[in-house]
Amino acid sequence: MKKFLKNVRKIEPLVHNITNYVTVNDVANVILACGASPIMADDIGEAAEITSICGGLNINIGTLNQNTIPSMVAAGKKSNELGHIVVLDPVGAGASKLRTDTANMLLKEVHFDAIRGNISEIKTLMAGYVPEGYDCKEDGVLQTKGVDANVADKITEQNLDETINKVKAFSRAAGSIIAITGEIDLVTDGNECYVIRNGRKEMSKITGTGCQLSGMLTAFLIANPDNKLGAAAAAVCTMGLAGEIAWKGLRRKDGNSTYRNAIIDAIYNMDGKALEEGARFEVK
Repeated sequence: MKKFLKNVRKIEPLVHNITNYVTVNDVANVILACGASPIMADDIGEAAEITSICGGLNINIGTLNQNTIPSMVAAGKKSNELGHIVVLDPVGAGASKLRTDTANMLLKEVHFDAIRGNISEIKTLMAGYVPEGYDCKEDGVLQTKGVDANVADKITEQNLDETINKVKAFSRAAGSIIAITGEIDLVTDGNECYVIRNGRKEMSKITGTGCQLSGMLTAFLIANPDNKLGAAAAAVCTMGLAGEIAWKGLRRKDGNSTYRNAIIDAIYNMDGKALEEGARFEVK
């Protein structure tokens, strides 16, 4: 695990973000905290040009609008043309027709090295993508709870193996690493799957930890092109472990605003030794 973080801080990759304006500042700060550099540019007049000078692109549909959709496509195609890393965060896919249709359109127009979302968002994309050997519609209509995961989709110890098999199938069909974050995190390339148990339930009380992770995940993939699966898993472990470290340092009257800042600080101060010792995962 530690080599992936070390490479980010050594290479200091430049990450282009077309992202959620609710969390854009936090995404920028987390990318800086892990050792990379952010650029935020979502106007069609410069999106492709900006992405050309970066090592990777993070597309987040959290505050989707008709002005930025063409920018996402243009930047994504330019990144593919240049062989750059591209990550999709399908925030709220399944909550509205626009979000679902846009996420599925992006999957057709752009190749993504990784797709990161909660279980409900990923299941929604499965339903539209129909991976090999598995009819994702067999469970009926898939729904999200706004931008949060539906409780009915929760990954548990009881459905873990079944969920891993389905997510592996989707990963193979999409040709992308799939990272699902929640109480139990899954990161797979279609062959191996990291099952990660870092994090705190209180992280769900902060807006944007997922958005932040997608930006940081992009940086980790840029800096570790020879082992993208390991890099993606390391990014997920880093965020979860930061949530644990930050929670331990809170005082009695501290709330979610302090917790948000403490998580960013924990990432900034994290070293390879702490990540190596604190990461809790198994590979299936």
